Amino acid sequence: MNAFTPPADVRPGSLAAWLAALRPLTLPIAAIPVVAGTALAWSLHGAFAAWIAALSLAGALLVQVISNLQNDVGYTVRGGETGTRTGLPRATARGWLGVGEVRAAIAGAVVLAIAVGAPLIALRGWPVAAIVAGSIAAAYAYMGGPRPIAYTPYGEATVFAFFGVVALVGTIYAQAGTVDGTGWTAGVAFGLLAAAVLNVNNHRDIAHDASTGRRTMAVVLGSRGSRAVFRASVAGAFFLVPLIAGLAGSAWYLLPLALVPRGLRLLRDFDEAGSGHALTPVLFRTVFLEAAFGLLLAAGALLATIFR
Repeated sequence: MNAFTPPADVRPGSLAAWLAALRPLTLPIAAIPVVAGTALAWSLHGAFAAWIAALSLAGALLVQVISNLQNDVGYTVRGGETGTRTGLPRATARGWLGVGEVRAAIAGAVVLAIAVGAPLIALRGWPVAAIVAGSIAAAYAYMGGPRPIAYTPYGEATVFAFFGVVALVGTIYAQAGTVDGTGWTAGVAFGLLAAAVLNVNNHRDIAHDASTGRRTMAVVLGSRGSRAVFRASVAGAFFLVPLIAGLAGSAWYLLPLALVPRGLRLLRDFDEAGSGHALTPVLFRTVFLEAAFGLLLAAGALLATIFR
């Protein structure tokens, strides 16, 4: 057992059972685009309000909670949780939580997300309303509804759009009421790394997913195509960093390039890891790369403002 594995003797309905479904270790990743977007809004537009930052953060965390809970229950009701799957156990599949109580928690999280978004909608209007509605829908539809996104090749595109671009750009817009080319480019770079995380996860589970009818991008493209997507996503994020710095007019925005050696090692290890459990360390390192990239981007934005 490691830090990412719940104990085997989880008591049904316990805090440990809910933590298994909520997957709290994923929540900091939801916060990173909000941190980066808030820093960019201040640096690029001179806009910062603590209450907007707090509501943006709460909304991002709730969207991640909706996604995590729906993933847990969705895989269970569709019979996708079999003995061949790698990754963390799902609480509903293990009988630690009931399907009904998890669905009730999802409904509660949706209501809270709408309540959190309401003041931002009142401030910024329909663009924020579209962001709130779209993000909630994407979080639910990834593993919910009659045709879940997780059963199609469009998972990476969804994560790129909503957990990358929209999360970062939406935060800038909530703070400043506008987004320029720097913000959009930064959103694309972060979105590429968010998609890379899902890509390596799906590549790890390619054999299991194919056996359960999931047509993920990794299943459709095959091992070689999936690896090419991963390389393009990671490399693309770093190639965009000089453009971000040029648009912002500050070399401080180049700080994420300090992660290039780590990114190159990650690409090498991804190619050498094969598939299955061997890719789990690569998955967590990709999550770390995404988080570090976002934090260095935020640090660069702050330093560019301080030393302007």
